[in-house]
Amino acid sequence: MKFVDEARIRVTAGDGGDGCVSFRREKFVPRGGPDGGDGGRGGSVYLVGDEGLNTLADFRHTRRYAAERGENGKGKQMTGRSGEDVVIAVPVGTVVIDVETGETIGDVTAEGERLLVARGGDGGLGNLHFKSSTNRAPRQSTPGTRAERRDLRLELRVLADVGLLGLPNAGKSTLVRAVSGARPRVADYPFTTLHPSLGVVRVGPGRSFVMADIPGLIEGAAEGAGLGVRFLKHLARNRLLLHVVDVSRLYDDADPAVDAQAVIDELTAYDPQLAERERWLVLNKMDLIPVDEREAVEREITAALAWQGPVFRVSGESGEGIEYLCQCIMVRLEAMNEEAEADGTGR
Repeated sequence: MKFVDEARIRVTAGDGGDGCVSFRREKFVPRGGPDGGDGGRGGSVYLVGDEGLNTLADFRHTRRYAAERGENGKGKQMTGRSGEDVVIAVPVGTVVIDVETGETIGDVTAEGERLLVARGGDGGLGNLHFKSSTNRAPRQSTPGTRAERRDLRLELRVLADVGLLGLPNAGKSTLVRAVSGARPRVADYPFTTLHPSLGVVRVGPGRSFVMADIPGLIEGAAEGAGLGVRFLKHLARNRLLLHVVDVSRLYDDADPAVDAQAVIDELTAYDPQLAERERWLVLNKMDLIPVDEREAVEREITAALAWQGPVFRVSGESGEGIEYLCQCIMVRLEAMNEEAEADGTGR
């Protein structure tokens, strides 16, 4: 199934049923009085998280969803039946935005989590509610209220523990293939990866994490160049970012530090807070650098970037340094979990 991370749908909740004007009419009960019942509540529209879904492709075929209207009230103080709710399954990680106002209604971040996106109308009041000592035969009732109708934009943001970012052809997909069972496309030309790919990395019994391969960024991505912000947003849900740099670019008369800085600049332009998230530098394709030059290459790149965080030398192709990187990631994620539990914030 093709990965689809954006969709637009129209949701319409059910209007409330109208109140009823009715009078009790039974033998031997003269002037029985008003007995009009209330209208039923209209059905609402909910989104619910489903871990079995990983794309919004289904919304290409069905774009309109409508809940049932509430039934009108009846005589004998009978309230109309409420309309059935509509529950729409969406992938975990779906953000819901009102197209008209641009407001973010909410996001679905867990299996079974329900998000109300269109509230059903309330039922109207029957004439039973309007009787009084001075108005014993009221003939007024109220109609049901109108329900919410919305055009929604759904955005699927990948939920992963670790996200890879870097220029096209930095070796991100090769790295994911090396550490997990995921098989993203790999080739020797830019933009081989056209949609995010997830891989589960297992480092021991009961110890694993999810890694996301995000399509490569180019200069101007924050303004929409290349694949632009379409995939920058996926980094927002990653707890730890790995900045993958292709050191073999040295042999193409290019400067890996300049490449790395271009990615940092785009990240900052898109979201300064995201740029402040914990990020590790991963110098990839080290197998192409002579052993006696690797330390000097690392020093040169980190000095040019004024890098203060962790640095790893790896090769996704040969597997060099991969196991150590994964072990360090697992230890850091476990520490993050402990910190979150201590703060009471969860993941």
